[in-house]
Amino acid sequence: MTITLIIVTAVIGYLLGSIPCGVLISKRFAKTDLLQVGSGKTGTTNVLRTAGRKAAALALILDILKGVLAVTIAGAIMNTGYAKAAGSAPWINLAKVLAAAAAITGHSWSVFLKFKGGRGVATLMGSLLALYWPAGAVGGICVLGLGFRTKYMSLGSIIGAVTAFIMLMAFYVLKVELLNPVPPLEYVVFAMMGAIFIYVMHRDNILRLYNGTERRIGEKVKTETVASPRNPK
Repeated sequence: MTITLIIVTAVIGYLLGSIPCGVLISKRFAKTDLLQVGSGKTGTTNVLRTAGRKAAALALILDILKGVLAVTIAGAIMNTGYAKAAGSAPWINLAKVLAAAAAITGHSWSVFLKFKGGRGVATLMGSLLALYWPAGAVGGICVLGLGFRTKYMSLGSIIGAVTAFIMLMAFYVLKVELLNPVPPLEYVVFAMMGAIFIYVMHRDNILRLYNGTERRIGEKVKTETVASPRNPK
């Protein structure tokens, strides 16, 4: 029965993550199909390029909330009296990280967008905020701070995800309690897999950064053409 509950939390997480916030917001603010412009991704950076700062800020908040809600709902389900009676206690942390991973998967491959989506950065940071907020907060600050400082959000995203993982790993190994209990191993593994995932999802950006062709924050989309290797938008 516990396995069934874990599967339910993962499905809920995936459906939450699949909600195409960026697409809906871009249509509302700019009458634009986000999948057909810029990078073709549904995340905050592409919303910023196509629909402006207010739309991007709203998309960012909602994408973060998808991760927060996935973890929160999973915890609530696994802490019900029914779940505890079924022996859920040892599996709560696992259910939370699986729900978080499912939300990121849904954001990146949304069932509502024929399995297209974003790169999962905001939803990862939202998940980390709900799991162990100091790591999520520091990671998020790195994403936004470095992204806007360098004008390359892809660079900030990779460094932010890696920083969050290193912080969680250090707290776990050194048994550090920072306004929280020592993070469990499940959270550390999740953060590690999240950092690897973000790196893989940005491999095309990394190549463009190396070649000096990566688009900077603030550059407007000039044509309604999805990015390709020869057209890196």
